[in-house]
Amino acid sequence: MTDSKYFTTTKKGEVFEMRSELNSEKKEKKREAVKKVIASMTVGKDVSALFPDVVNCMQTDNLELKKLVYLYLMNYAKSQPDMAIMAVNTFVKDCEDANPLIRALAVRTMGCIRVDKITEYLCEPLRKCLKDEDPYVRKTAAVCVAKLYDINAQLVEDQGFLDALRDLLSDSNPMVVANAVASMSEINEASGHPVIEMNPQTINKLLTALNECTEWGQVFILDFLANYIPKDDREAQSICERVTPRLAHANAAVVLSAVKVAMKLMEMMPNDSEYVITLTKKLAPPLVTLLSSEPEVQYVALRNINLIVQKRPDILKHEMKVFFVKYNDPIYVKLEKLDIMIRLATQANIAQVLAELKEYATEVDVDFVRKSVRAIGRCAIKVEQSAERCVSTLLDLIQTKVNYVVQEAVVVIKDIFRKYPNKYESIISTLCENLDTLDEPDARASMIWIIGEYAERIDNADELLESFLDGFHDENTQVQLALLTAIVKLFLKRPTATQELIQQVLSLATQESDNPDLRDRGYIYWRLLSTDPAAAKEVVLAEKPLISEETDLLEPTLLDELICNIASLASVYHKPPSAFVEGSRGFRKALPARFGSRDERDLSTLPTTSERLA
Repeated sequence: MTDSKYFTTTKKGEVFEMRSELNSEKKEKKREAVKKVIASMTVGKDVSALFPDVVNCMQTDNLELKKLVYLYLMNYAKSQPDMAIMAVNTFVKDCEDANPLIRALAVRTMGCIRVDKITEYLCEPLRKCLKDEDPYVRKTAAVCVAKLYDINAQLVEDQGFLDALRDLLSDSNPMVVANAVASMSEINEASGHPVIEMNPQTINKLLTALNECTEWGQVFILDFLANYIPKDDREAQSICERVTPRLAHANAAVVLSAVKVAMKLMEMMPNDSEYVITLTKKLAPPLVTLLSSEPEVQYVALRNINLIVQKRPDILKHEMKVFFVKYNDPIYVKLEKLDIMIRLATQANIAQVLAELKEYATEVDVDFVRKSVRAIGRCAIKVEQSAERCVSTLLDLIQTKVNYVVQEAVVVIKDIFRKYPNKYESIISTLCENLDTLDEPDARASMIWIIGEYAERIDNADELLESFLDGFHDENTQVQLALLTAIVKLFLKRPTATQELIQQVLSLATQESDNPDLRDRGYIYWRLLSTDPAAAKEVVLAEKPLISEETDLLEPTLLDELICNIASLASVYHKPPSAFVEGSRGFRKALPARFGSRDERDLSTLPTTSERLA
């Protein structure tokens, strides 16, 4: 019979019944009773009243029963601290048991019981377990140091556990080394400054252990290596050479952690050095391989690749095809691939990219189609030589008369006009033909901007803008603001023909609107026009700065911080850890400074590991 029977009981008075079973002389009955207690605890019932009875069951050689009792203790020790002290003697005794599994279990449980009164009793057993002959006990004790540091940091430092942890980095067992590294990383993060200094000898030991660790042990070590600042580019190159074999690992986390180490160390070497060029080529295949995983892993890989191509587009410049969307990709993967395609678009591959985007714009998924149309506009802005082809593609899409496609096209054409003024205005007549179909604020505001900006080229500009005024109060604020500005532009270009129109819009904006932004803008225009029309012309019709593709790139210091956090949640959110980790101490990471030439290098200007982590 399975253990599910323990979760089905609904009897009254079962706590009393369980108490009598817990005190039974029969071992089997006692074990069954503890299982019932754990089952009740799991489904949310309060069984804290049984604390002394469960603690009495600790005196047993049965490993299964001991595990269950320890599980109960971890859950209720915080609410019953005085009672939890009853278990200390058993813990101390278990830490000297002949069975290494029991020794490890005891030290692990003591570390999980977050009660100040117990921590002082934990020190001696923990010290013994850190030097235990069995590697399983040592690796469990290593993690326990980090848990104890979280409860009482001063105690850990006073008792010399940090030195013991440093000694474990030289352990013969790679899993002990990995756990020691994980524990040290946790302590460094918690303290906000490096409590344990790294040096070339320590790094060498970690690189040796790297080859023999389990995959998660490798992740711990690689993440730790990423925080190390080599003393020169020769050492950086040596670390890179020993880390790059991890790029061929089957686990995506190991691959991304290895990429992070490589990306950070490449910052310290000259960009034109032969080694950096070779390493750049080596990074592409593992990143491409991640895109053949399941969609969730693909998405995480794509979010990290998005950061990598912003920092070093050369890594994947020849791999455009792998980012082409597949018909069965989930929408979140499609949108991320689309973004990376634009980042990798160059004059050499733009024809390929545009052919793909035009195909995507005929898909059935509305969100994806919108992004595809917007992507065509981004291509035009990024690759000047392709602008004409992009505009032609957008006109073809407008001719399809699909409502949402037309609206997105109008929005991106406005951006193209901002980037290339007085170049593609011949298409304005085609846009005006679709004026009646525009019902989204973005599209309407964009169309109004185009009419106002090029009013002198549109014969019936006043009629077109007047048609928007009929439902002025029902329009979105974005459209109202655009309309106000467009009519002021029109008035400055054709003052005699639009007197009535300007009066009407200024009256609507200032006297009949509740929106402070709209009212303020209306009053500013009104005063400008009434006091100094020449100044109004200089302000409203001033030459606008050209827009650039860089507007959607991450700010450089944020990008550098996110590169340091590749393979973590920060790289998926594209936000620094301090933005979403509660109680973060602002443990800010930054890319290392680049070394100069070997002869001119001044090592005194280079930040130490301590300064870098601080």
